[in-house]
Amino acid sequence: MDRPVTTLFMLMSVDGKISTGASDQLDADKDFPKIAGVKEGLHQYYEIEQTTDLWSLNSGRVQAKIGVNTREMPHKTPVSFAVVDNRHLKEHGIRYFCALSKQFVLVTSNKDHPAFEMEEDNLHIIYQSELSLKDALARLKSEFGCERITIQTGGTLNGLFLREKLIDYIDIVVAPILIGGKDTSTLIDGPSLLTEGELSKLGVLELQECVVLEDSYLRLRYAAIH
Repeated sequence: MDRPVTTLFMLMSVDGKISTGASDQLDADKDFPKIAGVKEGLHQYYEIEQTTDLWSLNSGRVQAKIGVNTREMPHKTPVSFAVVDNRHLKEHGIRYFCALSKQFVLVTSNKDHPAFEMEEDNLHIIYQSELSLKDALARLKSEFGCERITIQTGGTLNGLFLREKLIDYIDIVVAPILIGGKDTSTLIDGPSLLTEGELSKLGVLELQECVVLEDSYLRLRYAAIH
């Protein structure tokens, strides 16, 4: 395969929501630790996250929501990060990822992104006139030796991975909560299918493992059948 093996790894509610609401002020990472009945078992998600791939793909919007543009600089980790972003990461956020990452690869279609003005030893930029996830993944493998990557982006970008058949595995931790709201981001967002002719774009899955965790949490692992 000319791209890395991909795993979509996410925390979601029982009704498939990956945020607590439609506002950027609301976010599961920030809000779940405050909710009785949810916070008790949340540590299991973060413990599983520590076992995921040594490459992680994120979106700039999600990272801005959780505060990377203002956070204190982190300690270096062995994980390399790729972030798809046009306007959400500021200079501080880019330096944050450079401090955190073994290698940091920014994928952008914005010629004026602040990253172009920065010099960091481990900062690399994949510029695309129009976003192509397939090409970005291929370059991550060919130029940076990325063989496996964990996808942790928002619902819209997850939807692009789905429609382009770029998801190989799904690894979901289900929290014991119902959130609701038609505008609240779900595991897979983006344009809906409209005709029977588009049914080939659906993601058919094969269950590999279902683990009952503590405090009413579940872990579901699937392989994608393309």
